[in-house]
Amino acid sequence: MNKIWKIFQYGYLIVAIICLIEGILKWNENRQKAYLFLGASIFITLVFFFKRHFRKKIEKRNNQN
Repeated sequence: MNKIWKIFQYGYLIVAIICLIEGILKWNENRQKAYLFLGASIFITLVFFFKRHFRKKIEKRNNQN
């Protein structure tokens, strides 16, 4: 089960990169959509780091028991 969570964790990074690229491509066409994609990219990246930190914390706790 832990390997599945690691795969999903890196899925967040893939989605963040896609949003970043899409935001850059839409920058000259539609600034509001570009801001939306860039904001989503930042938010998803933060979710990635939060989930990684939380998962490592749980793993550490489980290994101590």
